[in-house]
Amino acid sequence: MSTLLAAEGLTKSYGSTPALRGASVAVRAGEILAVTGASGSGKSTLLHCLAGIVRPDAGTVTYAGTPLDGYDEERLSALRRTDFGIVFQFGQLIPELTALDNVALPLLLAGRPRAVAHNEADAWLERFGMRGRRELRPGELSGGQAQRVALARALVTAPKVVFADEPTGALDTLATEQVLTSLVHTVRETHTAVVLVTHEAQVAAYADREVSLRDGVAQETSGAFASGLPSSEVTR
Repeated sequence: MSTLLAAEGLTKSYGSTPALRGASVAVRAGEILAVTGASGSGKSTLLHCLAGIVRPDAGTVTYAGTPLDGYDEERLSALRRTDFGIVFQFGQLIPELTALDNVALPLLLAGRPRAVAHNEADAWLERFGMRGRRELRPGELSGGQAQRVALARALVTAPKVVFADEPTGALDTLATEQVLTSLVHTVRETHTAVVLVTHEAQVAAYADREVSLRDGVAQETSGAFASGLPSSEVTR
């Protein structure tokens, strides 16, 4: 698999506190990469730099062969609406909107007609087993259901990379398994790369590779296929 997204020598400090100290990592097209490490090791900062949310103090992030440091904020925002999808620990769904409208929102912001956006959102909710709850608002959904809606929203624009920052951190074991199984099956079908930040070994086990951050430096800890699903299931 070819490298789609790469960070080279990233440093980032918040005031006098360093978060990254020369971190380098490569994300291949279609793979799931787990980024692990203790709290405060720089995992989320690395993800935010890769997604163009935070600019590093030094070092380079390259996407599809182009350094992101040449992008202005408008171009970075456009990239996050099209090529990148983002899922956070608590989903960050808009509480006033239904599940359907939450998933359709990125398409509506991109100028798609409402009927088209709703049809595509419906199809993604179906994929994640949530179509029967399309009219419910986030407060009416369980944590696992809400996170599947958030995954559908992240994938509805057909991104090349999904950034998932502790996406199961607020879920119980059963909901975690359901969300991760749905994610793995879907990204295998769509050939979407995933950067999965987690501090939990059982979550990292769903990835193809694992990179561990320690004191702001990245080190690859596994290169073999390490999915928590049977190989026959993952490669479907």
